[in-house]
Amino acid sequence: MKKPIIAFLPIVRTTFDVPLAEEMIMAARENLIAAGFQLLGPEHSITDLPTATQIANELSSESLDLLLIFQATFADSTMVVELAEALDAPIFLWAVPEPWSGGRLRLNSLCGINVAAHALTLLKMKYDYAYALPQDVEIIGQIRTLALGGLLRRQLKTARLGVVGEHPAGMDTCNLDEPKLRELFGIQIQRIKLDDVFDRARTVNKTIIDQTRALIDSHLDNLSSLEQVPLNGTLSVYNALKEIAVEQKLDGLAVRCWPEFFTQMGCAACGAMSMLSDGLGLEVALPCSCEADINGTLTQLLLQTLADAPAFGTDIVGVDPVKDLIALWHCGLAPLSMADPNFPAHGRVHSNRGLPLVMDFQLKPGLITFARISQATGNIRLVLGKGEMLSLPKPFSGTSGTLRPGGTTTKFLEILMRDGLEHHISLVYGDYLAELQAFAHQVGISVLTI
Repeated sequence: MKKPIIAFLPIVRTTFDVPLAEEMIMAARENLIAAGFQLLGPEHSITDLPTATQIANELSSESLDLLLIFQATFADSTMVVELAEALDAPIFLWAVPEPWSGGRLRLNSLCGINVAAHALTLLKMKYDYAYALPQDVEIIGQIRTLALGGLLRRQLKTARLGVVGEHPAGMDTCNLDEPKLRELFGIQIQRIKLDDVFDRARTVNKTIIDQTRALIDSHLDNLSSLEQVPLNGTLSVYNALKEIAVEQKLDGLAVRCWPEFFTQMGCAACGAMSMLSDGLGLEVALPCSCEADINGTLTQLLLQTLADAPAFGTDIVGVDPVKDLIALWHCGLAPLSMADPNFPAHGRVHSNRGLPLVMDFQLKPGLITFARISQATGNIRLVLGKGEMLSLPKPFSGTSGTLRPGGTTTKFLEILMRDGLEHHISLVYGDYLAELQAFAHQVGISVLTI
């Protein structure tokens, strides 16, 4: 993952204790750099409105994940408002405490962010804040969470997602509301016809197919046992989708995977989407969702960005309320990097259609975050949760695993059904709830924790 980009803007009023203020600024800057942030902004303090205006103009064309205003001393709100209105980034106000010495008030930093917060509230501008010394590790963690939320927000503004075909009839859970997604996140949607993918797949030459076969043979040892013509069809589909994604500079794909890939191409799209989601043959993994589920792809892109690792869109297919276990499954499009290393992955035929290629393995154990950009209420919101993927035999063929959620499965199922949530959720390994909650707050959507 790229380093979060922070505009670090220290404010000082020269009637206060400037040497102490500069000491605080230097310590904060050093700790942020040591924590791995990329800092933009002046080396000197901002002491007046003309300087603030100049800095705002200089940074207005930069891509920022967080606007960190370090209120080293008291100042009125004019400089903060000037910076906040000019720079498109989440706002963080940081004040520092000072000893209650009984003598001179040397910084009055807290009063500075109080005045700034009031002005931003009147302007209906969101912000977060801290009142802590520069060495406070919890504040550095808070800044990291907010900056990663800002990174997600910024990346979606330039994201391009491809939708291949339309979602199948009756699968309203996969509906695409393009204007709403553009309004909320800024993402661009590129529509791709199924026939265009099929035409391109049919022209992939044998040399390319053989190269792809060698690539996937290094991960699966049983491809020779499968019917070769439909297997090559899936490998051709992989190349067709990859070419389209590269040419159109796409960051993800949502593919109508049935019935046409089976009836017209004579193969399963699952294996191709697994390879793309895993980044095989690509510089960056390309998240893919089946059934043209664009919100699923968008969610996977969020998770992949945070984890710097592939994400997976899956169905919830079983609940055991006694053991508090959930069965997750999909036909065979999970990234191969999610396979439990203790059990070999295999290439198989689709469980319902009897055609290759689908991936068959159980998901590896570990802490996971699951999420969904949901439209169940008619408004976009972010559904979130976490749990532990267990090292148990897979509950079904295909790509599947057994999850123990953070709460009870009875409550999980109740929310799933009473809220009419979508049947797809996306998951990635690791705990990213705080970062996703920060992102949701920054873009103005509500969060449902399940």
